[in-house]
Amino acid sequence: MLPEKFLERMQGMLGQEYEAFLEALGQEKYQALRLNPLKVRADGRSAAQVLGVAALGGSEGEGREVPDGAGEKGAFGGFAHLTRVPWTEEGYYYEPGDQPGKHPYHDGGLYYIQEPSAMAPVELLGVRPGQRVLDLCAAPGGKSTQIGAKLQGQGILICNEIHSARAKILSENIERMGICNACVTNESPERLADFFPEYFDRILVDAPCSGEGMFRKNEAACEEWSPENVALCAERQDGILDCAARMLRPGGRLVYSTCTFAPEEDEGSVERFLGRHEDFSLLPTDLLLPVEQEELSREDIRLTGILRLWPHRVKGEGHFAAVLRKEGGLPNRCLRQAVNGTVKGLSERELKELAEFDKFCGETLRFPACQRASLGRAVGVGEEAVYIRFGDHLYLVPAQMPCLNGLRVLRPGLQVGELKKNRFEPSHALALALAPEYAVHIYDMPSDEGAVRDYLRGGTFSAQGDKGWYLICADGFGIGWGKLAGGIMKNHYPKGLRRNL
Repeated sequence: MLPEKFLERMQGMLGQEYEAFLEALGQEKYQALRLNPLKVRADGRSAAQVLGVAALGGSEGEGREVPDGAGEKGAFGGFAHLTRVPWTEEGYYYEPGDQPGKHPYHDGGLYYIQEPSAMAPVELLGVRPGQRVLDLCAAPGGKSTQIGAKLQGQGILICNEIHSARAKILSENIERMGICNACVTNESPERLADFFPEYFDRILVDAPCSGEGMFRKNEAACEEWSPENVALCAERQDGILDCAARMLRPGGRLVYSTCTFAPEEDEGSVERFLGRHEDFSLLPTDLLLPVEQEELSREDIRLTGILRLWPHRVKGEGHFAAVLRKEGGLPNRCLRQAVNGTVKGLSERELKELAEFDKFCGETLRFPACQRASLGRAVGVGEEAVYIRFGDHLYLVPAQMPCLNGLRVLRPGLQVGELKKNRFEPSHALALALAPEYAVHIYDMPSDEGAVRDYLRGGTFSAQGDKGWYLICADGFGIGWGKLAGGIMKNHYPKGLRRNL
């Protein structure tokens, strides 16, 4: 049952479209996934390249093919009748009977299951490789991983979530999707604003809201709704936006989005923000995102240049977005610094002391030059990346990653592995990020056979070959580590991730 006061307001907002809106809320929700262009297989092609056209039947484009593990049911992984989400290049709707979350491709980070309307705000952000980007309210990570894909390993991505449990989920999704130039923080917007004055080129504020756009998808959101909660959300959004404004550089772009219909939280939040910040202006979304839209306004709210996705107009849930630009610009080659400057990596002397790590690189990674120095290239962040160490854990981060001393950090960069007594053990994150072409030993399995599912459950298996670390792959895409000795492949898939598929 939808709240009566909510229905009264929606009828006033929508007029003659109200009945179509109600009918849409009673229909089955749309489901979608977004392919990952960062995930590459042994031949160097990405999951988005290999699976994208295959998802539509494999009939378009040269050099694209259905992967070896394509199921009999349909395009790939047993999914049938995939269709393109119109506002994002890598997004595809799937059918209600499909179960992409139970396929090995999901565990390997080949795609992210994401509500289709939620893919729109990042498209409005206009992210380019090399930029500094902040996702201020980032959990569970759908939009952060979308941003990471657009950065292509170049630049800096800070993903923040104020709630610690949700920040952990965010960190896990960043790892699963193989994003190596991202840091996950667990901070308040106010604390971050003190550390990053006018630092970011792009900021996404996907604000906590009353969740009206998710009523069809989430019954709990409907049960928790009240006019008082709408007002509380609007007040909280004002504070978050003010912090974001402090962190955006002159000439930068801020996208504000919600999954609610409430004008107080949508156009109202934007109008109040513009009233407080005269150095910001609203950009027209119709030039940035090719979605049919109309201006919706009340008598006291008349804003153009905003985007509303309605469940009775598009195949997706309710979503709102506005694009704000900070006036001014920066001189060429002028980069704003975080309060603590950039991270200081391990010195060459300190790295030379990591003999077991050097041994692992020499035996496991395939490079013409120094194995350790070239690892950044193998994971897509470039050879200028630097190493940092937290206790026995070794991380690889972009050379321009800001120093985060004083902040709560869950993931400072790509965890390479752990230094243990007389050995180095690679991390699961490295297996998901490593391009298989750089692995000396690969053990590949078809994704539609039981062996790969046994591996994901934690099983060991017989195998022949040289002893040492193996990148375990499904259809050529890395999904984890195994270590071969005495004809037995020991399973190094993390115990916390093991499950029945």
